[in-house]
Amino acid sequence: MTLLTTVFAAVIATVLWYRGKTDMKLGVLCWLFWGASLMWLFDAITEYIELGAEFFTPALEDLVNDFYLGLSVVALGLVIWLVVLLVKDPQGKVRAALKRK
Repeated sequence: MTLLTTVFAAVIATVLWYRGKTDMKLGVLCWLFWGASLMWLFDAITEYIELGAEFFTPALEDLVNDFYLGLSVVALGLVIWLVVLLVKDPQGKVRAALKRK
């Protein structure tokens, strides 16, 4: 479920990046989500090697825990993206707001 959650987030971020005309550093968000997806893919492969056929019959509790973990990874990726966006300040809005004070 973590893999599925991060792949959906990666696909959505990639579509927004591809269609977007703004300079909101969406490429950073794509890299974060695709990196997390790659990490969860390797995790799923190693877990399949260890468990075999049991990998395809997880308990409901495990699915819910994995979904919450996937959402946590997506939320952390969004926080990192916001920090990068605020530091880089591509449109100069933070700099303008600080100069007004």
